[in-house]
Amino acid sequence: MRGLPVVTWAINSLDSPRIAENSQDVLKLERSGSLTFVNVLLNYTSNYTIEMTKAGLGTASTSFNLTVYEKFLNVSLRAEPNLVKEGIGQLTMTYNMKQGVVEQQMWFFNDKAINTNSHYLIANQSLVINKPNRNDTGRYRVSLTNPFSTVTTSILVTVLYGPENPKLEAQPAKPFYVAGTSLNLSCQAEGSPEPTVEWVFGGGTLSRKRVLNLINVQTNQTGNYTCVLLNTLTGEQWRKNIPIKIYEMPSGNPKCSVHALNNVTLQYHCLWSGGNPQAQLSFPALSNTSSGAGTFSLAVTASNNLNGKTVTCMAGHPIQENKCNITASSPMKFPPLVRATVPLQGKIVVTIDCFTKASPTAVVSWSRGSESVTNGTTYQISDDTTKLEIQDYNVDFFLNQSFACTCSNPLGSQRRQIQLIGPLISDFRWHRNEARTVVTLTWEVPPMSVVTGFAIQVKGPDILSKNHDGTQKQSSKDGFNTIKEEPGHVRNVDIFPLDPKLTYRFRVIPKARLTEGKPSEVQRVGPDLGLSGPAIAGIAAGIPCSILFLFLLGGAIYLCFSWNKNKSWQTRYPVRRAVEKVITIQTETTPHNLMTGGQKAPPDYNRIHQTPSERSMTPPSFVAAPPVTVRAATTV
Repeated sequence: MRGLPVVTWAINSLDSPRIAENSQDVLKLERSGSLTFVNVLLNYTSNYTIEMTKAGLGTASTSFNLTVYEKFLNVSLRAEPNLVKEGIGQLTMTYNMKQGVVEQQMWFFNDKAINTNSHYLIANQSLVINKPNRNDTGRYRVSLTNPFSTVTTSILVTVLYGPENPKLEAQPAKPFYVAGTSLNLSCQAEGSPEPTVEWVFGGGTLSRKRVLNLINVQTNQTGNYTCVLLNTLTGEQWRKNIPIKIYEMPSGNPKCSVHALNNVTLQYHCLWSGGNPQAQLSFPALSNTSSGAGTFSLAVTASNNLNGKTVTCMAGHPIQENKCNITASSPMKFPPLVRATVPLQGKIVVTIDCFTKASPTAVVSWSRGSESVTNGTTYQISDDTTKLEIQDYNVDFFLNQSFACTCSNPLGSQRRQIQLIGPLISDFRWHRNEARTVVTLTWEVPPMSVVTGFAIQVKGPDILSKNHDGTQKQSSKDGFNTIKEEPGHVRNVDIFPLDPKLTYRFRVIPKARLTEGKPSEVQRVGPDLGLSGPAIAGIAAGIPCSILFLFLLGGAIYLCFSWNKNKSWQTRYPVRRAVEKVITIQTETTPHNLMTGGQKAPPDYNRIHQTPSERSMTPPSFVAAPPVTVRAATTV
């Protein structure tokens, strides 16, 4: 047995066979030479050889195999290693049993027989898989048989792999998302076991679900969202990012403006603030190469072709395109505006406004006569240079002074002369309500007039109106009573109650504090004046009389003219050059009062009518004229 003698015996010998000590309970030798196995054990499975030797004749031998079987009991199958990673080492599946002798073993994978090849190796009691992969995951089964029994056992083998390159998707799929919308992010990846998912953004964990829901997204959620996949059995991890862009429109609309630089350069400016990302801004009409984000300025030299030219700023944003326009223009003609106020100090302050439409905004310079006006005690210029305040204004002092304002920008300038005048009323009108109990007075003031208030006066029936302190308004010498005082900005006033049957006369007196201007024209308010029957008859009768009167008046004028003409041809005698005093006989003793102190004496009519020759000759002796009776006459 296995090359070692276990039984020896001489045929027909009376001696007992020599049996190996450890086999005496199993091996029995019959006298016929037969070998009997009693209670044979598994270890007696072997190749046996029988040798028969006869002295002098040689040796004969023969061999046989004895296989001892037992029924299968408690067969199990296990895999090593317990956790198998794809592509690493070997996976060995081995079966074990409590008892049993296998005559044949067959291996199956998912009920398909396995044959030995480069990937599978069937060995004693085992199946070896070289570099297992995910396709080797499945159920493995081994079938064991012998003449006395058959047994089958199986094991489920999982080859671990992954997570592999995950697939990240955003639904709906867009290049960017508008703030306030919603979207979903999904992360899918193969792996065994199925990998866990963790969404990370900005260093924090957002979710551990495969689908991340983002609702009402805002611009601060723009960035990379990371999907972290983990194989909990192998510890393998995979990280993958998906970029999400969340855009927001800039607020409002783009705004265009133009400014002056050094009064020779125009700086076009475009602003569309906010938004994500910032809008790209440009002035294509001025430059094809320059642009900016959010805010953009472009400086160009001022020229005539830019005056009145509309320049467009193109504002590009991924959500929406927009634009704005700006037109640069030189200052336009403008009327100055004069206002007068009386602050608490009680002195007049005159404000002159010089504002013109211009783009860029015009800079105003001020002058008085030929001198420039600067900030000081008397003059105050506003920060935007459009207002000049004259402090402690004196109407009499400033009336003859001329001011001028010059508005200029890089495209041109406009100059206006300002001659202030005293308080004055223009265009005084009135109208009344239907019941004729309320009259509304309206008036205007010349643009350059300095006015701080108005006195509303009435002549006629009393109108109950008092000052603020409760005292009655005083009346003027011409019978007009002041019933209201209004500030300088007022241009109309209501007077009530009026008696519709009575007649009133109104006027307005402009004031520069204590200085009163010329009163306005008087407006009569009362019952309508119509012509009565007698008046019409009188007018009809007076027409012929008027014609007759005119005819007589013309004749009288003609006679006077003829008499004066004849008188001029009479001889005139010169009078003495020496001073003489002649008093004729007077019929009245009362002196005439026509010549009063301070008046000039009447001219020497004789000397006026003398010719040059008469003035140069020697005057004749005086000849007294006949006495004439007159009221009074004095000749010098």
